Amino acid sequence: MPAKLKTAVLGASGYSGLELTRILERHPRLEKPVLLRREGGTDGPTDLAEVFPELSGNGGYPLRSLSWPELKRQGVQLLFLATPHEASRSLVPEAIAQGLRVIDLSGAWRLKQAQHRAIYSFQDADAVTAAELTAKAVYGLPELNSDRIASAQLVANPGCYATSVILALAPLLKAKLIDRSHGIISDSKSGVSGAGKSPTSRTHFISVADNLSAYAVFHHRHLGEMVEQLELDDGDLTFTPHLLPIPRGILSTLYVRLNRATKEAEVESCLRDFYAGKHWVRVFATPKLPQLQFSLHTNYCDLGFCLAEDGQRLVLVSCVDNLLKGAAGQAVQNMNLMYEWEEREGLQ
Repeated sequence: MPAKLKTAVLGASGYSGLELTRILERHPRLEKPVLLRREGGTDGPTDLAEVFPELSGNGGYPLRSLSWPELKRQGVQLLFLATPHEASRSLVPEAIAQGLRVIDLSGAWRLKQAQHRAIYSFQDADAVTAAELTAKAVYGLPELNSDRIASAQLVANPGCYATSVILALAPLLKAKLIDRSHGIISDSKSGVSGAGKSPTSRTHFISVADNLSAYAVFHHRHLGEMVEQLELDDGDLTFTPHLLPIPRGILSTLYVRLNRATKEAEVESCLRDFYAGKHWVRVFATPKLPQLQFSLHTNYCDLGFCLAEDGQRLVLVSCVDNLLKGAAGQAVQNMNLMYEWEEREGLQ
């Protein structure tokens, strides 16, 4: 039997970090992951089960302080960062210098264009190294970039909203079926876990329960990913995110106009042909549309559509679990590609 890969996770105490830890622990090609907290950190829990009691009784999940020499001694080869973007921006250059491969679940390395990256207001200690890593980072959407992910040292895991929108639009844009002059509208709705674990007034129960609210209109951090990966102009896509009073899941409804009258069969073939052999995208036959309940707790992106009688007005629906295909599951899918394993391993 070949030796199992040794991985480490920094940020396991967040929602995505918990999902990632669970997947890595059951993955057949991995040793139990090393769970980390920031270097020098002595406050807070010493075991992940103190944060998530549902893990109790499984032999312990110790949280160790981050130490590059210790990771090397333990033979860790791949580091997952489920950390805030500021932390990932500073830690990745150090990890790469140590010879580690990195999958970063934050937005720190997703954006190539300075005007989009400006939303994060990064202050890089070494601007030259940061620029080099930005250029080398591979956007980790397996259905679009599998060939580049396989050899990457740094994979920037996509945002959850971006995953749902890009996978819905990419086939039609590649086929040049969309009339971009009419604009593209994405009305996207997410469960509260998409906002992260740290509570805010907006995610307080009183604000979320029995409510539906729009936020970050025209200024959401994932918008830059969408236009860069889809090769759109900034004005081509209007993206409005909303907060649903549910724990998890994303449903994006996209409105596009096609550049000629088209039949339903052609739209369906466009989607199916593009994702042929891509296990984690499911295309629903019209008029059946995806629902959140179908994709929750899975790594699937579910796609469906309705075409107006004029053959030009098209509505696409895309559903993902924001913590899995939108975060941890996709990160493991990327790992499988990096080590030339079957994409479904550990995710079934």
